[in-house]
Amino acid sequence: MTKTATDTSQDQEDLGEAGSQLSTAPKEELASLPGLGVIGWIRWFWRQLTSMRVALLLLLLLSLGAIPGSLIPQSGADINKVDDFRKAHTTLAPVYDKLGLFHVYSSVWFSAIYILLFVSLIGCIIPRTWQFVGQLRGRPPAAPKRLTRLPAYTTWRTEADPEQVREAALALLKKRRFRAHVAGDAVAAEKGYLRELGNLAFHLALIVLLISFAWGQLYKSDGTKLVVEGDGFSNSILQYDDFKSGSLFSNDDLVPFSFNLKQFRGTYELTGPNKGTPRTYQAKIDYSQGAFGKDTPTTIKVNEPLHIGDAKVYLVSHGYAPVITVRDGKGNVVYHDAVPLLPLDGNVTSNGVIKVMDGYKNAQGKSEQLGFQAFFVPTFDPKSGTMLSAFPALLNPLLAVNAYHGDLGVDSGIPQSVYQLDKTHMQAFKDGKGQLLKKLLQPGDTLTLPNGAGSVTFEKDVKQWAGFEIVQEPGSAWALGGAVTAIFGLAASLFIQRRRVWVRAVRGADGVTVVEMAGLGRSESAKVPDELGDLAGTLYDQAPGTPDADDESTESSVVPAEGAEK
Repeated sequence: MTKTATDTSQDQEDLGEAGSQLSTAPKEELASLPGLGVIGWIRWFWRQLTSMRVALLLLLLLSLGAIPGSLIPQSGADINKVDDFRKAHTTLAPVYDKLGLFHVYSSVWFSAIYILLFVSLIGCIIPRTWQFVGQLRGRPPAAPKRLTRLPAYTTWRTEADPEQVREAALALLKKRRFRAHVAGDAVAAEKGYLRELGNLAFHLALIVLLISFAWGQLYKSDGTKLVVEGDGFSNSILQYDDFKSGSLFSNDDLVPFSFNLKQFRGTYELTGPNKGTPRTYQAKIDYSQGAFGKDTPTTIKVNEPLHIGDAKVYLVSHGYAPVITVRDGKGNVVYHDAVPLLPLDGNVTSNGVIKVMDGYKNAQGKSEQLGFQAFFVPTFDPKSGTMLSAFPALLNPLLAVNAYHGDLGVDSGIPQSVYQLDKTHMQAFKDGKGQLLKKLLQPGDTLTLPNGAGSVTFEKDVKQWAGFEIVQEPGSAWALGGAVTAIFGLAASLFIQRRRVWVRAVRGADGVTVVEMAGLGRSESAKVPDELGDLAGTLYDQAPGTPDADDESTESSVVPAEGAEK
């Protein structure tokens, strides 16, 4: 077999159909002015909109548009932060309002970019899909007249008949998973269609992601609820402590279910540098679906939510709810309940408010309201001298209470937090020294109010509460599938190369068969020459070369042609 040299001539001929359609990407053409008339302008606009440059520009604009949505408080996420921002930035707030920066994702300009990107992707994918389908239904193009013009080329002479060489080449290429057929005096083969399939899958996945994100933003709901042990929750907007939803969400979209919190259990590291670090948080509940569903016991853990239809119930927080009993001066119980207190640190040092709104009368028989500020530590350390918990578990609970009487302001019609005490119309109870009445209570202790006003008892039962977040994201599964498809599609388009191989076998003037092999890839890569060399070596074993007169090397060389068109 003779070693061949590449054709270094710069005057190369057009490869024609053999070098075409290695990609379904539209050809880049110089933009021309549209013809006169409305139709001409519409066609010009459509060509620009569906071009790759415009799609990338719209994707960049969409990314830039999401930046203010992440940095500026959004009315759909937290209206209180938006109000605080308006109060703190009186100059910027009106400008942001006009630009829609407090509701970026539902603004006109963001929606316009979103829709244009969506249309651009569809307009780009549809023609490429039909072109790719046409390529799959067709056959690889016939070999060019001059194979020496191709990037990778080799040749040798053999005594085998041309028909035998072509049959052997056809069988070899099909075995290597090439689509191959005999076209004239050569075998034409092609491989790497998954590249274009991955490219199309990537673009289709982007459309799925756009639809999923839009669907999720419009129909999503997210609410939180604090539930004390022994209490329950029904999935209704009125039951939530905090609730936000998409612009097209309605109450009927809530998944019907309910649950009761039977027990919350938390374990912590007892020793070592990580002392007090939570090891497990889990809430045992009984839940039911629909109005007449049967109770089903289950356990919700951190990062292991309960799935009920399209809703997910997450365990997000935890704290303590001391059981408090308040009596009037005659010993009548006017309040008895577990009071959830909010944690202030990692050791669950907590504070909160106890409000007695109805049923209480003072020593003179006048109806009043009572308010108590409560400060709770689950593990009190007498050596520290401070009301800071030394450990998050209930080892030595202690409750500090301050007492007030008067008007809580709950009947004014102005909403107020259940965790804050409005002292505007309240008076503090005083001790014998005229100081604010306060006392440290252990479980079972009682604080007696002065002048026969009643008492407050810290019961021995300390319950725990769990905070749940209930989320409905109808497009999350589609978004995940689109993201995974986009990753695999992009990987296929980057790492799989579309390439073609031709094997020509003709009888020379001296009666000896001349075998030529050439390869062409979509982009410059060492894989095409290497693969062609491997194919040539295998075919050479079936159609061995004839020694020439100069006794040159009997092994074939695959040499990339200098200046050859890719």
